[in-house]
Parts: sequence; C-alpha cells; structure tokens
Amino acid sequence: MKNLILSKIGILILVVGTITLSSCKKKGCTDPLANNYNEKAKKDDGSCTFDPEEPSTEERVSGTITANTTWTANMTYILDGKVVVDGGATLTIEAGTIIKGEQGTGTNASALIVARGSKINAVGTSSAPIIFTTVLDNIEMGQTSGTNLDENDRGKWGGVIVLGYAKVSDANGDTEGQIEGIPATDTYGTYGGSNDADNSGTISYVSIRHGGALIGAGNEINGLTLGGVGTGTTISNIEVLANVDDGIEFFGGSVNVSNALVSYQGDDGIDIDQNYSGTVNNFMVVHGVDTDEALEIDGPEGSTYTTGSFTLSNGTIKSSDGIGSGADLKSAAQGDLTNISWEGYSSNSIKFRASFSDTVNCTDKTDSYTNLIAGVLNVTSCEIAGSATIVDQVDVYTKSYIDSGNDICTDPLEATAESTVGATIVSAATIGATVSSFSWTWSSINGKL
Repeated sequence: MKNLILSKIGILILVVGTITLSSCKKKGCTDPLANNYNEKAKKDDGSCTFDPEEPSTEERVSGTITANTTWTANMTYILDGKVVVDGGATLTIEAGTIIKGEQGTGTNASALIVARGSKINAVGTSSAPIIFTTVLDNIEMGQTSGTNLDENDRGKWGGVIVLGYAKVSDANGDTEGQIEGIPATDTYGTYGGSNDADNSGTISYVSIRHGGALIGAGNEINGLTLGGVGTGTTISNIEVLANVDDGIEFFGGSVNVSNALVSYQGDDGIDIDQNYSGTVNNFMVVHGVDTDEALEIDGPEGSTYTTGSFTLSNGTIKSSDGIGSGADLKSAAQGDLTNISWEGYSSNSIKFRASFSDTVNCTDKTDSYTNLIAGVLNVTSCEIAGSATIVDQVDVYTKSYIDSGNDICTDPLEATAESTVGATIVSAATIGATVSSFSWTWSSINGKL
C-alpha cells in the first residue's frame, strides 16, 4: 500500500513538472507584426520589437497661417482649400519643394493667398525650382516634371495670389480693391494703398502649373495674381503653365518682374490692369489651343493714381497655331513696349482700341489709339516676324467692332496706326527674350518652347 502511494506521488510530480516545463516554452512575442514574432508562443512576454514607422512625406494645409512658417523640400504640401498667409506672417518655401492643390471649384477652390502686410519667401533654383501643381500630377519629390499631365491639362486647382499696399487705380476713384474671386466679407482679399515700395517678399524659380479653377460664373483664378504689389518685392524666374485664365495678371502696383514665361494659357498670357507701373523684362508668352491674347493691357480705371505707366521689354511672343492675337491694348493703356518679337500670327499681332463720344461724326475720346498717336503709348524697336508688310498686323477697333474694316470711324485711323507702329518695326537677330533663361521650366524640358 505504501509503495502504491509513493508511486502516485511520483506520477503527480512528473505531471506537474511536465506542465510547468510546457508552459515556459509557450511564452514569447505573439504579435505577428513584430520583428521577433514567435508563432509557437501562446502567451506574450513583452519582448516584441518593431521597426520605427516611416515618417509621412505629405502634409495637408488649410485655413490661415498667422505665424512665421517654413515649408521644407522633404515634404509635399497639399493645399486643402484656400490657404491664407495673414497677420504679418512670412511663409518661407525651400528650394525644391512641391505644393499640390486639391481639386475643387467655387468656395472649395484651392489657392495660396498672401494678404497685405504678410510675405512669401519662395526662392528656388534652376535645378531645384519650387513647383505649384495639382494633386493629379504624378510628380514626386526630387523631380521637376511628372509624366501624366501636359499643356492641355488646365483648371485642376486654383493658383497663387499676392496682395500688397502699392498704388492702384481702381474704379470710382478707389485706391483699394477686392481681388477677384475673394468675397468682400473676407478682408484678406483687399489690395492697394499708397506705398509703391511695399514689400511682399521674394518669388524666384517658381513654376505654377495646371491651375485656374472656376470660382464663379466666368471667373477663374489666374496662375499668378499680383494685386497692389510694390517694388520692395522681388519676382524673377517665373513659369505659369496651362492655366485656364490669365498666366500673370497685375492689378496696379509697381513690382518689377524679370524672366517670366507663360505658356498654353486659356485666356491672356500677361494681363495689365489698374495702371500697373512696373517693368516686365525678358519674358515669353507661348500661345496654344484656345488661347485668347498674349498681352491684354488696360490703363487707369479710376480718377486716382493715373500717371503711372508700364514697361514691357525684351519679349518673345509666339503663336503655335495662329489663334489669338499678340497684344490687345485698350482702356487708355499707357506705357512702353520695346524690343518685343511677335511670331506666328497671320493677322492682328497688335490691336489698339479707339473710343468715340460721337459715332456719327467719329469724335475721338481718350483710349489706347489716341495715346499711341500722342506718344503716351509707345511700340518701339519691335518685330513682327515673318510679316512682309504691317498691313493686317495692326488693327484699330472699338468695343462694337472687333475688326476696323467694319466700322467707318476706325477705318481712317487704321493707316495712321499702321504708319506709327510700322515706323518702329525693325528686324534684328537680337530682338526678343533670352530663351535660354527658361531652360529650367516644364515647357523647355518637355520641348514646348
């Protein structure tokens, strides 16, 4: 009997020992995502190890920026609606940074807006430009061009708007305006003032692509809108590609711009309004399908700040399909166009608008035509390439008649305008822009110049 009891005790000890040993073997890392996952472990012992998570390379931005902020080239920034730099803040964007706008129209259109008193310092390089494009673009960090969009892809997001305190000649004698597309209730959309030396920052080696989203009936965002921007601002080496509306539009202001390329825009290449008084030097406009004017230039709109005048110098304007006109000078435009070449136009390279207070007796009133004759608007040392004669290349029109041949009032003016402009037309190999300045752009890289 004693031996039987001892035998049972031994068996019990053996079983307990076996269970204990078996339980020890089942402990370990039970998380299948861990580096040291043990598929045989039944109980986690806290030993799991993991690789660090990959940091995100995308950042969504929306709303208002009121503190100094830097966007870095190791991130892609997504504009989710209108992003406004306000309250005196400065937005700095590093060379090589890519910013993509979300799709959307109306109040949902994406755009970057720099309000008066704030600044943008976006300084790229020829090898690392700063690129604004759409979320649909498959361009990635370190690249200067994607592969899935071309010059026909327009209106995929909004654009870039910079506003300042420089002088503008707005309607009704106003010295301030509300930039188009921004509701009057949004005070960040106000531009203009009395300080022509105002500083809104620096923009250099920046490419703005595939924009112009619809924000209202017949109202799209320009690629680059400059409202009341002053001479303290530095703008150079700019590309606007495939925008639905204008490439670059000036609403007054005095900022100087150099090395600017606008290509395949839907409306005007460079649009000047409200008595812009700065200089655009070394520029190109390349027309594509559905393009309107290469240059559309207006003078003062109101009774204040009416003496300033623009200068457009060293430009090459090309029509790839003969559609559109090279320059539409209207609304008492005043300034100088010099050393500009128009290429590829079968007619209407340069148009001047005339106005009449009396259309029965054809009594002139001030407009771009009268400014041309008076020497307030000048076209000098320019070329209409490939044209043997100035006839049909210069047109005088009214609001009612697009072609002067249909209007008895503008008919007599045509010959005078042709003579005035024709006397300054020259032919020389040095005329136009320095095209090599644009070798860094999408249009050059993709063979569209």
